[in-house]
Amino acid sequence: MRKLTALAALVLALTQATWAWPAEGLMKVNINSGDAATIAEVLDGVGMAKAKAIVAYREANGPFEDASELIKVRGIGERTVSVNMERIEVEAAP
Repeated sequence: MRKLTALAALVLALTQATWAWPAEGLMKVNINSGDAATIAEVLDGVGMAKAKAIVAYREANGPFEDASELIKVRGIGERTVSVNMERIEVEAAP
């Protein structure tokens, strides 16, 4: 009986988690205005060091025109960009 109760609790938890995901949506970050902490939080495979490199590159070279330009940042490769394309926004900084 305990196994059945534990299984039911697990199924219920997974069901609720599945319903919550679409409602919240996918987090996105504008790489032209986001700070390093936000970039590191939103992009998969990008920690604080790479996020700081993105901000430093942006400050030294101006805003990104396209998400694919992130590969110009040391430590950011094509795979990182392709994995995160749905999370990256490229808009002019306010």
